[in-house]
Amino acid sequence: MKFFMDTAEVADITQMIDLGFVDGVTTNPSLIAKSGRDFKEVIAEICHLTNTPVSAEVASTEADMMIRECEALANIADNVVVKLPLTHDGLIACAYFKDHGIKTNVTLCFTATQALLAAKSGATYISPFVGRLEDIGLDGAQLLRDIRTIYDNYGFETQIIAASLRTVNHVMDAALAGSHIGTIPPSIAKKLIEHPLTTNCLSQFIKDWENTGQTIL
Repeated sequence: MKFFMDTAEVADITQMIDLGFVDGVTTNPSLIAKSGRDFKEVIAEICHLTNTPVSAEVASTEADMMIRECEALANIADNVVVKLPLTHDGLIACAYFKDHGIKTNVTLCFTATQALLAAKSGATYISPFVGRLEDIGLDGAQLLRDIRTIYDNYGFETQIIAASLRTVNHVMDAALAGSHIGTIPPSIAKKLIEHPLTTNCLSQFIKDWENTGQTIL
């Protein structure tokens, strides 16, 4: 499973690149607002850091304005993926961009039938929200499995980005469900490395090595 970093913080993305974790980046209006910076400036800087896909989301809700905004975003860099909401107008824009060779990430997906429609509209990526479903007592991992089954049944090329992953277990569930990608905040990416037994065993190894009095160099 690929990892897309879900953040607009350039410093965090740089750190994750150094770890080899970054297969892409996703942003949204809330993350951009949190950064306190100019939207297009942030997207351009992220695209300069990595040649992987970088999702940038529209602010409009009507198809004609979505298309105009997406065209402006796509002009920022070749690796921009325009992010559209899973609405009637969002799917119109999605179909338009399939015919014009611009990659799309259809977001705010909460049902498998929504994901089916996005794939039929030519979405490059679909972003089902795991954590937000679980907030209302539904099974986010089951949604991922259902979407994967439907896509495999009919040979859709749309890639599944498991979104709203808030815990290490969410990441594991997404991988087991067959998601192509998990989009995670850097804080969760770091937690994937950690385990108390790893820390304890390493401490013992270091102590035992020091007791030998040897050096490797």
